Amino acid sequence: MFPHLLPSLPKTLRHSRRFLSTCSSPLSPHHSIYLSRSTNPYFNLSLEDWLFRHKSHKEPLLLLYRDDPCVVIGRNQNPWKEVNLGALKKAGVPCIRRRSGGGTVYHDLGNTNYSIHLPRSSFDRNVTSDLVLRAVRSMGIDARVNDRNDICVGPEKMSPFSTMNLPRSAYKIVNNRAYHHGTMLISTRLDTLGDLLHSTKETMETKGVASVRSPVCNLRQWSESVSHDAFVDAVVTQFRQEYGIDEEVHSVEENAETRNVEYIRHGMTELPSWDWAYGQTPEFTFTIHQLFECGQVTAQIRSKHGVILSCSLALTPLRGGDTSQELQEELGELGKQLEGQRYGFVDEARLRNEIGDHTKAVWEWLREQMDT
Repeated sequence: MFPHLLPSLPKTLRHSRRFLSTCSSPLSPHHSIYLSRSTNPYFNLSLEDWLFRHKSHKEPLLLLYRDDPCVVIGRNQNPWKEVNLGALKKAGVPCIRRRSGGGTVYHDLGNTNYSIHLPRSSFDRNVTSDLVLRAVRSMGIDARVNDRNDICVGPEKMSPFSTMNLPRSAYKIVNNRAYHHGTMLISTRLDTLGDLLHSTKETMETKGVASVRSPVCNLRQWSESVSHDAFVDAVVTQFRQEYGIDEEVHSVEENAETRNVEYIRHGMTELPSWDWAYGQTPEFTFTIHQLFECGQVTAQIRSKHGVILSCSLALTPLRGGDTSQELQEELGELGKQLEGQRYGFVDEARLRNEIGDHTKAVWEWLREQMDT
């Protein structure tokens, strides 16, 4: 099944354009190479998981797709720590929690996503990274893989200032199946990527997995001829050669039939839900300070699964100032009212009747901090 066990494919077969064409038929997990024509991230992520769960665990599989603008976080990440949610809301860009681990990435139509599924017994992330590396090099770009299996382009010596990481990789292993998926920046909006992934939550301590942030660039910076189609063809070619695949690309359309596949329909419903996108967030503690007329307020908010477990509000009076008992009680009451509420999605209608006149400014500050 794999090239080290089979003779090499004849050169005429490896380079045949017939194998770069696509065919479309009812959705089935029995093909080896898939190209999604949808740009809906909820559909593509659900399709990826369906293929992972239903494809024979003994056979390799390749999926390629592009998404409309979105930010995708890892299975065990904290969206409030990783993403500028205020900027996302303003731009109308969704934040989506995928089902695999790894770090936070930005998707748009200038970004091509690949997913390589293999038997667990033969899964080797170095091999799959090298497959994508060969695809990039076949387009005339002098790239290499770093110690995190990210593909890089730049001077030979590695340094944060001279090396540009192109894709981000993530992995998932379940029973007898494993996959390696990643993103390849071709002509993505790097300014938008920077704005949306810029976070200022330095004092947020989370039990989740933090992203490793690095400078990035597009492949187009190194070769103007690179395109989505060219990258797809290059990866497909390397995948066929690596695993001895003699099959055309199977094109997947998002339509009533594919959306109605039960597993995909369930995934497309679950991924945008609050319970999945935010309710899966690991426990975290956020400590912040702010100066008010009454003095400095220190808030410590503890949350788990997106729900506020506790919120303590301590007031340090200004020098020579006086702190009334009423204000202290109102701050304590505000903290209690926040307990059990969804972090960042507080029911303000319920709170406004409970907030005292002295603590309205404190609440406005807390709301802003939790919403961004």
